[in-house]
Amino acid sequence: MALEAVRGEKTVAQLSSEYKVHGNQIRQWKKRLLEELPGIFFDRRKRWEKEAEELTAELYRQIGQLKVELDWLKKNLHCLVEQKRSMIDLNYPQIPLERQCELPGLARITYYYQPRPSSELNLVLMRLIDEQYTKTPFYGMPRMTVWLNKKGYPVNHKRVARLMRLMGLQAIYPKRKTSIPSKEHKIYPYLLRGITVEQPDQVWCADITYIRMLRGFIYLVAVMDWFSRYVLAWEVSITMEKAFCLSALDRALIFSNPEIFNTDQGSQFTSTDFTGHLECNGIAISTDSRSRVFDNIFIERLWRTVKYEEVYLHDYQNVREAREGLSHYFSFYNTERFHSSLGNYTPEEVYVQKKQHF
Repeated sequence: MALEAVRGEKTVAQLSSEYKVHGNQIRQWKKRLLEELPGIFFDRRKRWEKEAEELTAELYRQIGQLKVELDWLKKNLHCLVEQKRSMIDLNYPQIPLERQCELPGLARITYYYQPRPSSELNLVLMRLIDEQYTKTPFYGMPRMTVWLNKKGYPVNHKRVARLMRLMGLQAIYPKRKTSIPSKEHKIYPYLLRGITVEQPDQVWCADITYIRMLRGFIYLVAVMDWFSRYVLAWEVSITMEKAFCLSALDRALIFSNPEIFNTDQGSQFTSTDFTGHLECNGIAISTDSRSRVFDNIFIERLWRTVKYEEVYLHDYQNVREAREGLSHYFSFYNTERFHSSLGNYTPEEVYVQKKQHF
């Protein structure tokens, strides 16, 4: 009745007769409506504006949270390239291919890249180089070239150098400082000079080696406790990326934290991601100097043992088979294989017992 009175299409008398209400009551309702109507719409608008502001603030908060989580994912997603490529779904139109590659930090050109397999001759040469290098790690490119030529493989030094570089092999002998490290990576000092390692978790070390298969090859990284020779963690990869090294480091840090972590000056170990993990855990970082021959001698001995007692006895058909074989061997190495240098105890016995003692 108040709204009809405001519209003015009917007189008060007509409204009073139609609704059986006294005219003064209709006038009062009309007056009250006119007085309160602006406030009703104003309060509603304020409520709408407040709700809109709260919704906008919540959306910005969610966007900010998603950005933080995405940055964290990119920083901590250290899976291998093949695993990142397997995440891409071309049949998922909601997210374009470019964005699918961007989210896990995979370059689009890497997604399309198809690696070319090594030739049969290169695979044979790499197997021979690997075996001879394990016997004579002081053989560099010149001696390895001569040795292959005498074995009936007329290859030149450039090819041998390329294959040894691909395998991550370098002759062990004192070298002049002929190259300057990348400015992007901080070079840490060698901290083990004059130190006597007397307990577990005092010094850890890590290194990468080449593991041959029947066709092709993979890379193996291991993290080892110097005192007990206990292999804390290991990982394999088909490429020399830092991701599998970070994975092994993360799993090793589940056991404990060492006082010093020693590696060579490889880019995988001097990367900011790798050194950042160590620094965040309060671990002192030590890197082998170029002029010292046997800085990382214990893990070099580990590689020779792994190859003679496991790798050379089996021609792994694929990566899965290599991973399973190495898994069984490292379990045997840690828990069953006696070491004369450890008083005929296993690495696990020395690591656990001495750790409990200290």
